[in-house]
Amino acid sequence: MAPPANLSLWHQGRSVRAPPRHDFLLLQPVVCKVVLPGPGRRLREFGARGRLLRAQHALGPAAAARPCPPPASCLSSSSLGGYSGVLAASDRLLEGNEKLTMQNLNDRLASYLDKVCALEAANCELEVKIRDWYQKQGPGPSRDYSHYYKTIQDLQDKFLGATIENSRIVLEIDNARLAADNFRTKTDTEQALRMTVEADINGLRRVLGELTLASTVLEMQIEGLKEELAYLKKNHEEEISGLRGQVGGQVSVEVDSARGTDLARILSDMRSQYKVMAEQNWKDAEAWFTSRTEELNREVAGHTDQLQMSLSKVTDLRRTLQGLELQSQLSMKATLEGTLAETEARVGAQLAQIQSLINGIEAQLGDVRADSERQNQEYQQFTDNKSRLQQEIATYRSLLEGQEYHYNNLSASKVL
Repeated sequence: MAPPANLSLWHQGRSVRAPPRHDFLLLQPVVCKVVLPGPGRRLREFGARGRLLRAQHALGPAAAARPCPPPASCLSSSSLGGYSGVLAASDRLLEGNEKLTMQNLNDRLASYLDKVCALEAANCELEVKIRDWYQKQGPGPSRDYSHYYKTIQDLQDKFLGATIENSRIVLEIDNARLAADNFRTKTDTEQALRMTVEADINGLRRVLGELTLASTVLEMQIEGLKEELAYLKKNHEEEISGLRGQVGGQVSVEVDSARGTDLARILSDMRSQYKVMAEQNWKDAEAWFTSRTEELNREVAGHTDQLQMSLSKVTDLRRTLQGLELQSQLSMKATLEGTLAETEARVGAQLAQIQSLINGIEAQLGDVRADSERQNQEYQQFTDNKSRLQQEIATYRSLLEGQEYHYNNLSASKVL
């Protein structure tokens, strides 16, 4: 008779179910479900390789508060020693001595359950130790730093604003430094050019002074030569007059002493000699004066050429200076024009804004005028209606008064 497919072993209300077709003799992994009665009843799974020991490294509040199972809930070998049932097994395991096989399986199951209880106790101890360690080593209660966040944000905003302002100031400083370097370079260039021009002008002034001095000396020499020529002419005339006087005296003496001498011939000879001497002296003086004048003219011409060159240099330098001044004036004019354009643009924008405000105010004023005219028309209509109503009321009053008078007359006539 074959055993049933599923056998149960009963002892004191406890049941141990073994699934079929598991090789218990070959120590294959065995998974059993142990159902324990009472308030501590629960379903546990265990394996032959000790897979129940699962250390929970991250314990939550529920796991930390869960107590360890009591030792009474574990199955021991003494509690399983009196089992009188048989374990379910496969057909191959139950061949031969069925009673011996079941006893062997029962013993092995008891040893497995003892190991399970020991492992659960060790697991509980480890859980307690892990819980204690996390309670000691875990982070403490978190502090509230929310009131510092606003201060930190304000400081970060201030730091960012200061950084931006610093960058802007550094950029302005760099631009100012570059502009200052540019102006300094231009100033140095202009100063060097100015010094060069002043040096040239001073050199030309010295040359001009030398030329003036040379011309003065030449004029003085010319005056001296003229005076010397006049003095020579005067001496020549005096000598001629003296010779004429001597010749006249001799003639008179000779006439007195020797009447046979030819005085006219002697006078003509002396006159011709002195005339030749005077002409020779005049020619020599004229030649010296001419040569000296030519030398002076050549010197003056050379100095004049130098003066012309100096004047041309001065003219070029003056033209360059005027060009530089013109460039500076043009640059200043361009700068002023740019400033004027910016000012005009800014004033134009302000005028446009003011004009828009004026247009808005004029539109509002037009609306106010229209409203006032409309209200005036309505008031006029109301006045006309009031006058008409007053007239109608007066008419009605007069009619009522007339009717009352007529009624009173009728009443009086009836009484009479």
